[in-house]
Amino acid sequence: MENRLEEIRNEHGINQEELAKALEVSRQTISSLENGRYNPSILLAFKIARYFKMSIEQIFIYEEE
Repeated sequence: MENRLEEIRNEHGINQEELAKALEVSRQTISSLENGRYNPSILLAFKIARYFKMSIEQIFIYEEE
């Protein structure tokens, strides 16, 4: 699954540490999400979407093979 998290975070002018604190996760979790090494739980995906006032689909791109 791909995502636009880094792009959206940069558009909002916040760093990984600030986003991690707001979402109550580690900065490493944010880094792993942005680098595609980790897919979020549904709860975390909702938290991220709500934080940016976007839908999950606007942030996370799921493509079936």
